[in-house]
Amino acid sequence: MSNYNKKPFISIPGNLFSDWETIIEELKRKIKESDSCHYVLVVECYQGVNHNELMEQFKKLEADLFIQSTFAFLPEDQIRELTFPDVTDDATFGYITRLSYSDFIDPEKADNLRKKVQETTGLVIVYGSGAASIIDEYDCLVYADMARWEIQLRQRQQKVCNLGIYNQDETPGIQYKRGYFVDWRICDKLKQELFDRADYWLDTNKANEPKMIKASTMLDGMNAIIKTPFRLVPYFDPGPWGGQWMKEVCGLDKKAVNYAWAFDGVPEENSLLFEIEGTLFEMPCINLVLYKSNELLGEPVVSRFGKEFPIRFDFLDTMGGGNLSLQVHPTTQYIRDAFGMNYTQDESYYMLDTKEDATVYLGVKTGVNHQEMIADLHKAQDTGSIFNAEKYVNVFPAKKHDHFLIPNGTIHCSGSNSMVLEISATPYIFTFKLYDWDRLGMDGEPRAINLEHGKKVIQYERDTEYCLENLVGQVETVATGEGWVEERTGLHKNEFIETRRHWFSKKVLHYTNDSVNVLNLIEGAEAIVESPTNAFTSYVVHYAETFIVPAAVLEYTIRPYGLSEGKECATIKAYVRHKA
Repeated sequence: MSNYNKKPFISIPGNLFSDWETIIEELKRKIKESDSCHYVLVVECYQGVNHNELMEQFKKLEADLFIQSTFAFLPEDQIRELTFPDVTDDATFGYITRLSYSDFIDPEKADNLRKKVQETTGLVIVYGSGAASIIDEYDCLVYADMARWEIQLRQRQQKVCNLGIYNQDETPGIQYKRGYFVDWRICDKLKQELFDRADYWLDTNKANEPKMIKASTMLDGMNAIIKTPFRLVPYFDPGPWGGQWMKEVCGLDKKAVNYAWAFDGVPEENSLLFEIEGTLFEMPCINLVLYKSNELLGEPVVSRFGKEFPIRFDFLDTMGGGNLSLQVHPTTQYIRDAFGMNYTQDESYYMLDTKEDATVYLGVKTGVNHQEMIADLHKAQDTGSIFNAEKYVNVFPAKKHDHFLIPNGTIHCSGSNSMVLEISATPYIFTFKLYDWDRLGMDGEPRAINLEHGKKVIQYERDTEYCLENLVGQVETVATGEGWVEERTGLHKNEFIETRRHWFSKKVLHYTNDSVNVLNLIEGAEAIVESPTNAFTSYVVHYAETFIVPAAVLEYTIRPYGLSEGKECATIKAYVRHKA
């Protein structure tokens, strides 16, 4: 029976308003506190919220003027032209935008909107994405928030539009690309300015099940989280190569065709749950990254990466499934020049579980003809012929607890019958597929192949000898103590992430060392994380669960717990490597 917790939460004090009727009554109470004959309520919205639902409810406040922020936006064709250099015409990739809401706003329209607001007596509601960038003087601000994973689900159902354009009928891939490269960047820029200015924070992740808390409650919650280990809300998704392992271990729907991915440690995508008055309030974890960067990440990490969480843990399940796509990630220079990213997706495969025939494709074979390999990849893409990957790419046997290192530019993929804990840098979207084994995606359409990008970044010096000497089986013991052993398993010298594996049957002490620590319990039913100084409440984790320890925690211990007492457990820990 699975003990994997799919809804981890942290309990915090405060008041929670858990339905539209209660929310509207609370806002009416708030408005009545003012003696002014002119009251401005701004409702700022993250991209992806259900505007029809929200506007219907906020109009129940019976405002003397209800005006949408989109009235001040540039026409759609101008916004499309403005954003094209970032969205591009590439099927998958774009460029990280430098735009802000101010670039979407028509100055004359904005002046007219502000004039209407100023001239209206009584209650004025300015509603929509960018509302708080147009109106900077208001009496109350409600922020309607949304997790990126939920946005993606709504995109698949064609229920949302992107910022400033009406593209509900565009494909989910196009909508996602615009969100990733443009919309979410713009929303997050403004959001950072509003944490200390908002009055209320609204959870809109479930249709017609809103939950609202005071913004001060949310800030108190984030101040509490950075003092303790915590988990994110995982999500799971099927894929054309997906397997069956997560169904059993994570307690998922047995009727589902497969589960390919699980994101269990990606703050840009995952949410946090606050338990308030017995009810769960969902907040995108990116809020924590933006608001408490130094305490969460560590000052040296923020200095290097800014307000970005640079480490990602996710699952790739091919147990009973197929090979991942043969792929390569861009070099640092290429991702900077082509996509505006400051760092690239270095990664690794930690084999959480395998069957006897499990393999990993990694690096080119020594002596292969590079031009011939690329020609055969083009032929496979153009004609649908089979690409003989084994002719050109090393295939290494893989067993449980092996760790394969994959610095950028290294051709790679996991074979079937593996359960991979992928430990990598965060720019997860930048995977150049070279070959996809002649199969279709979950939508019945061929998945995009990115050969034109990929062939420019393959590092051919990563040949058989290089992989054996640098990328396969790089495990060394670095410390031992009573009941524990610490091993260094990677990553490669070109990668900024360090990984340490601890085998332990007794308590082992960890230090955060000025970096956020991301861990997974890779062996053992459960373990307990404790503070040597009682600085935080003891935290229990279960097999295969990823958990985060903020840099501000400084030190913590882990020991077997419950079903694992008296047995050997293991964790894998990742953190940002600092130069000596």
